[in-house]
Amino acid sequence: MEPDSLLPPDPGALFDGAPCGLVVTLADGTIQKANTTFSSLIGFRQEELVGKRFQELLTMGGRIFHQTHWAPLMQMQGSVAEVKLDLVRSDDSTITMLLNGVRREHKTGVFHELALFGTTDRDKYEKELLKARRLAEESLAKKIEAEMSLQEAQEKLRVAYEAAQRRALFAEQMIAIVSHDLKNPMTAIKMASDFLSQGERSPKDTKMIGHIRGSADRAQRMIYDLLDFALARVGRRMAVTPKPVDLQRVAKRSIKELRITFPSALLSLNAEGEGLVTLDADRVQQVIGNLVANAVAYGDRDRPITVTSRIDEYGARLSVQNFGNPIPSSTLATLFEPMTRGVGGDSEARSVGLGLFIVNEIVAAHDGSVSVASTEEAGTIFTVEFPAFLDHPPV
Repeated sequence: MEPDSLLPPDPGALFDGAPCGLVVTLADGTIQKANTTFSSLIGFRQEELVGKRFQELLTMGGRIFHQTHWAPLMQMQGSVAEVKLDLVRSDDSTITMLLNGVRREHKTGVFHELALFGTTDRDKYEKELLKARRLAEESLAKKIEAEMSLQEAQEKLRVAYEAAQRRALFAEQMIAIVSHDLKNPMTAIKMASDFLSQGERSPKDTKMIGHIRGSADRAQRMIYDLLDFALARVGRRMAVTPKPVDLQRVAKRSIKELRITFPSALLSLNAEGEGLVTLDADRVQQVIGNLVANAVAYGDRDRPITVTSRIDEYGARLSVQNFGNPIPSSTLATLFEPMTRGVGGDSEARSVGLGLFIVNEIVAAHDGSVSVASTEEAGTIFTVEFPAFLDHPPV
């Protein structure tokens, strides 16, 4: 005899304890048997269910569906699958269940065997799936939109970059043309004025030649400033060629030339210290010339303009001081920006507003700094400081 543990389970116990609702009905829907699971789900005792017609447990919509679809399908194909129905519980509440049914013919008659599952977990799972799908679709749509926006932005950037390259090339070509077509004639005018100033001349002629030379010098400075500005605007740093130079000699030469350019200005030079400094001499002269031109344009013509050049162990320093109306505090913040021009001053001596911008660019190219202080008492002082690239200790 086999041990009890090897005996097959009781079919009745399997039916009654199944995890889903099981119901057996006649062909007309009369319930013959229902398990405990279905009884618990529907809220009726098992004995209350026996003899009821299954249709009585359905809502009105369920009854119509049973009459028009479920019953004909069971008759024609012998089964229905995954039918979602609302059943009325004993407390008149409804419960949604998923039904699978099979039509079986026995010797005693035709029976419908039904299996019913609660849809709460399934509905939740389906909602989560739908939500996840919707989120995935939204994420995909956003990704596609972002990729399209990125491609559009890249295309715009490419077009803008190509346009910028064309503008830069055009600007460089124009700079080369201007450099040749304007600088050379101005040099010729200056040479001609120098030649005319030689020999005996009447006071009137001498004065006229002086005006020609002054105007030529001013025009030449404006050309240089415009060329430097154009180069800076196309992204090229101010070109400098630093070499060991005697700063005091450069300053003296600058003042000598500026006295010719501005004969009515009271220019003086204070030279402090000696030694060679690694700078671009031509650019340093341009710095001194622009600062002095600014002082002449906006300062008091009856008071001196003092240029100070100093060399010590900390580096080289240039300063230009003039007297007159102080610079408004509102202007100081933008003083070194291009096209910035002060109010008042000598209109003939004023430039296009690039002088201080060029000064700042030249000094920056030397890794130096430029600052300004302006008061009624001390006047306006522009100070340029170059780093201590000294060839030998200052004296």
